[in-house]
Amino acid sequence: MANSQVIHVIDDDADVRQSLAFLLSTAGLAVRVYESAVAFLKALPQAQDGCIVTDVRMPEMDGLELQRKLNAVKNPMPVIVITGHGDVALAVEAMKAGAVDFIEKPFDDERLIGTIKSALARHEEDFERGSRAAAIRGRMALLSERERQVLDGLVAGKANKVIAYDLGISARTVEIYRANVMTKMQADSLSSLVRMVLVDSASAPALR
Repeated sequence: MANSQVIHVIDDDADVRQSLAFLLSTAGLAVRVYESAVAFLKALPQAQDGCIVTDVRMPEMDGLELQRKLNAVKNPMPVIVITGHGDVALAVEAMKAGAVDFIEKPFDDERLIGTIKSALARHEEDFERGSRAAAIRGRMALLSERERQVLDGLVAGKANKVIAYDLGISARTVEIYRANVMTKMQADSLSSLVRMVLVDSASAPALR
């Protein structure tokens, strides 16, 4: 994913767009530029994943409204807002709406690059975590109702005989279901099985 990440620069000032494109390109980052938030939103369906760097004060649609539009379509790309001194309050509102950071003009080049790279790294970690959780959820969907009941008992720390008593089946039958659960979940130990369920539980709200 990292090799295909693109920095989407949005600014109505052509000089700023060119300056940022040059700066980020020399830092080894792929860049696309847009003259307005409206132009970016039109291109969004075909846009490569990455990070959005946008001026907060623009005609037609400002950075705060852009963040709200991105939220509405559930776009996961991190947004970094560039703001002038008089627009800090607007940038803070954009952060409350979901932007990951804001940089005040005149900004330090190294700080901007560092902020972008940190945002990209976190975004990639979130993507990989979501992918792992989705894979785990897919495996859990393969479990039968009884296998899921045994899994719940195992994750609760119950012994086989306790699970057997709770479900009204024999301990030997629980062992069979447990083996099936381990195979379907692709778990090589009970601890790895528990970790999988914890990852799924932690990631479920973000995946809805």
